[in-house]
Amino acid sequence: MNAATAFNNGFWKKLSGRLINSRPDQTPESGSRNYSPFWVLVQKEFGDHLRSWRFTILIGIITLACIGSIYAAVTAIQAGVKSQQTDTSFLFLQMFTASDGSLPTFVTFVSFLGPLIGIALGFDAVNTERSKGTLSRLLSQPLYRDDFILAKFTASLLLISVVLFSLGLLVMGLGLFVIGYPPTPEEVLRVLCFLVVAVVYVGFWLSLSIIFSIRFRQTATSALSGIALWIFFSVFYSMIIGLIDKATAPADSAGIGEQISHFNWMLLLNRISPSYLFSEATSTLLMPGVRSLGPLTTEQVVGAIASPLPLTQSILLSWPQLICMIAETAICFAISYVLFMRQEIRSRA
Repeated sequence: MNAATAFNNGFWKKLSGRLINSRPDQTPESGSRNYSPFWVLVQKEFGDHLRSWRFTILIGIITLACIGSIYAAVTAIQAGVKSQQTDTSFLFLQMFTASDGSLPTFVTFVSFLGPLIGIALGFDAVNTERSKGTLSRLLSQPLYRDDFILAKFTASLLLISVVLFSLGLLVMGLGLFVIGYPPTPEEVLRVLCFLVVAVVYVGFWLSLSIIFSIRFRQTATSALSGIALWIFFSVFYSMIIGLIDKATAPADSAGIGEQISHFNWMLLLNRISPSYLFSEATSTLLMPGVRSLGPLTTEQVVGAIASPLPLTQSILLSWPQLICMIAETAICFAISYVLFMRQEIRSRA
């Protein structure tokens, strides 16, 4: 047998082996590749979310809102450049933070509408499976309970990451096409850091909605609970803090120490809200001119050079906010994990 014949025989043997191992009726004894039930469920949930009408409608609304914010930002930047009132440094970042007043900024839209994505993906993660009777069937398979709840969260978080990064890259692409101003490497890194913070922020609302999905058997109840908390933190919480601020504000003749103490106390109450933490983190990342998130005395301001912060310093400044959002997300997921693991699951007759 010559070398060519031996090579062809070896090639066809390898190809036949791969085709045999890829058959649907293969068994572990035949040398097939074993897939983890966790990743199988993640792929299934990811595909179900992509094919759902509610996700398509919600993404369409958010995309249209983001395109509107891009138009408002481009209009504001062009008007500012013509009047020479806009700082041309970090001009590309202003696509995310600038507006002409007709529409909110891109960051505002993500802060306000982003939680709806998390709530929409998580409010029926468990109770729908329970009401359809498929939860007991799934868990009767070789699938652990913790794999089930973890796969639900992972698939939704992966989809959130894909959506937010796609919207962010869409804004960058349209901004590059419209204003013709290429971003610097530091601006690209700042935008990517902002998108990571946005994924963590929406992930908090996802984990919170999964708690309601486990706690309540009706999907309408779990959805209304998540939306109620979203409205509370987005609208009413700042009003309540404003009333507390007026009621506890020190007199004008009070010392500077007392005023700073009161301001720090109000700042601590504001930072309970995940929306406020997200706004602080994004403002430091997308606005390099922001040098502090708390009160500064005159001694601290005197001698300071008015220059933008480098990327590393901006990350350090927003790091506590990011850690707080990650901790809130982890706590909510831990609560949902414990609730689900301790629930009794019965098969439907």
